[in-house]
Amino acid sequence: MLACTLYDKLWNAHTVRVYDDGTTLLYIDTHFIHEVTSPQAFGILSGGGLDVHDGRAIVATPDHNVPTDVSRRRSMYPCGQVASLLSHCSLHCIRCSPVHGGRQGIVHVAGPEQGATLPAGSVACGDSHTSTHGALGALSQGIGTSDVANVLLAQAMRQKRNRGLLISLEGQLRPGCYAKDVALHVAARIGAGGGAGYCMELWGSAMERVTLEGRMSLCNMSIEAGARFSLTRADNAALNYMHARRPSHGRLAYGAEVRDTATDALARHSRMVTLRADSIEPQITWGTTPYMSTSVRGCVPDPAAIHTPRDKSEVEAALDYMSLEPGMPLACLGVDFVFIGSCTNARSEDIRAAAHVVRLMKGRVHRRIRGAIVVPGSMASKAQLEMEGVDDILTRAGFEWREPGCSMCIAMNRDQLTSRERCVSTSNRSFEGRQGPMSRTHLASPATAALAAMTGYVCDASALAWS
Repeated sequence: MLACTLYDKLWNAHTVRVYDDGTTLLYIDTHFIHEVTSPQAFGILSGGGLDVHDGRAIVATPDHNVPTDVSRRRSMYPCGQVASLLSHCSLHCIRCSPVHGGRQGIVHVAGPEQGATLPAGSVACGDSHTSTHGALGALSQGIGTSDVANVLLAQAMRQKRNRGLLISLEGQLRPGCYAKDVALHVAARIGAGGGAGYCMELWGSAMERVTLEGRMSLCNMSIEAGARFSLTRADNAALNYMHARRPSHGRLAYGAEVRDTATDALARHSRMVTLRADSIEPQITWGTTPYMSTSVRGCVPDPAAIHTPRDKSEVEAALDYMSLEPGMPLACLGVDFVFIGSCTNARSEDIRAAAHVVRLMKGRVHRRIRGAIVVPGSMASKAQLEMEGVDDILTRAGFEWREPGCSMCIAMNRDQLTSRERCVSTSNRSFEGRQGPMSRTHLASPATAALAAMTGYVCDASALAWS
């Protein structure tokens, strides 16, 4: 039998039909939807007099537009898109978490927490960061609105098969260095388009030590290197995680099947990149895209040293927008705002890491910081952290504790920076205007972000005493 990668096995298991042009009709086990990309898709169905194929296979939650501040408590329907989502879900018998419900949250945080992502399954969502679910060994991808409509209608979609890219992470991460730092390092190493046309599989001795929530952060960021899919093997940690959240499914019911979908020893990927985990330092972005990142202890690059005209022009434009000078050290760069949240870093583990830094610093948010907000990724995570007293640690230090939602990651809501403000953010994109008009975003881990809030500057989290 031909040796296969994990991606090959999952793809083959969900193939309904292969067409003459080489494209595949792929079956989707779980379809996540939110309020931004679903209304148009439902409109396509309504316009054709069509119905949803199987509402039981769809999980809906509002996240992008929902307020995270106190105004949320005064409004049941904060925007038309949320009202549209709730209406369509009611019409088609789709389970949907209301804004004030105990199951509401960011789709890529709440979904796995609720046991909706199954190892060895397939997942689709009209959102770029759906690859998050690959941390559970699920074939997961972000799709466009027309494909959202196709999956609503047929529970399947037609697409081209990808090649395999193996990222082998060996060794052990340093204290103060997290999965987010690895994700930014990978993006910088292979570039914004380095993963285009590939499924990125994360492998190696270091990956075995990365927690499941850390793996979610890694898989979440694969699209920032161009990879639409990202996967890690569903090991015992993944099976235990799922069994704790969906015990009725039965660990033994799918445990053997999941183990069979690990990459075969003799399988070969189209491309392989090997990284030493112990050589990775805490990272931060200096430019207007995630691959424009370096060590927190590093310096802003000099465009004069770049020989490709297009790359040189991109760096010059990024430095101009970010108001940075070539050779400038990133450490001690002044910060105006700190955001801890998003589908990348709003899980319980992320916020605990931020709170740990606050405890180590034994102080309050620096006076130069206009705002420091912490936005849990789900109502379940928020409740758990409050039970542990994590919210008290943060609020006593001057952080603002918010309700779940996408918040300042995309600024489609009330959470925005003012013009020219500089923010250290745990989100996934540092594009121009991403957090508000003329906003300047520096992506980093929750530990680095929390340290920036406490000092007022970009600092190296690995310099703290992590005992």
